[in-house]
Amino acid sequence: MTTSDSGSQSMTPAASGSAPFQWPSSAKATSGARGEALLAGIGNTPLLPLDALTRDLHHDLPTLELWGKAEWYNPGGSVKDRAAARIVFEARRAGKLTPGKILLDSTSGNTGIAYAMLGAALGFPVTLCVPENISPERKRILQAYGANIIYTDPAEGSDGALKIAHQYAERHPDLYFYADQYSNDANWRAHYETTANEIWQQTLGRITHFVAMLGTTGTFVGTTRRLKELNPTIRCISLQPDSAFHGIEGAKQGLLVGVSAAAAVVGSLQVVEHLKKDQRAIIVTILADSGEKYLSERFWNEE
Repeated sequence: MTTSDSGSQSMTPAASGSAPFQWPSSAKATSGARGEALLAGIGNTPLLPLDALTRDLHHDLPTLELWGKAEWYNPGGSVKDRAAARIVFEARRAGKLTPGKILLDSTSGNTGIAYAMLGAALGFPVTLCVPENISPERKRILQAYGANIIYTDPAEGSDGALKIAHQYAERHPDLYFYADQYSNDANWRAHYETTANEIWQQTLGRITHFVAMLGTTGTFVGTTRRLKELNPTIRCISLQPDSAFHGIEGAKQGLLVGVSAAAAVVGSLQVVEHLKKDQRAIIVTILADSGEKYLSERFWNEE
């Protein structure tokens, strides 16, 4: 596991967390706007204690706490609901996603599922450029939500899907709203305004370490920016996996978590290994999704 630490050594008083960004309420949904209640269900996910993974370490680290933010509690089943909803929210507010336009983006799974869910609920069409080798579960979910799927060369991975999405957007600018999750500031702002403030409030401002995987970087960048405003001494560590699967750590905790969530737990435990004896540590990591969308993957059979 490769880690990057953006921690600061300066010591300043912690600030008070502001109220998290609020999606339109369910009360507004009854006034005629389709699916707004779904937006209100995104965020405010629970922090789960990962005590089974740290109980043997309390002799040297008596104040150690490890928490996982369970993002599968979002209606679309992953942390990507936050960014997708904010991208859609901002695009509609700015008049970019107007009636008749198709939301277009590239995705390898969870963001696409979130887009498709929102499109079905809010009444706009969704076209997704997706590597053909994504799991069968993710394909079925996208199809169930009614998304138009353009499968791309699996050998080119996410970069290939991104290239195709760019081409469609350039050729048909009047047809598509190109969401461009990798470059859209609404991606990281979703976590700046929701994820970070939720973590701050749920830990009562006690968090000392934040650990997250890197994908589009939105989760890490947005959460880190806000947490550093609240307390510059919080250490924020980004992770890149060096193995395809770290599922055993999730199983030991009794949670069926997704690949990146399990890798985030592994990375958090590596952070624990570098703590000093008796160091106070309240570590929070992002459990991006559950393992249900990966059950057909062959790594379950690997030793």
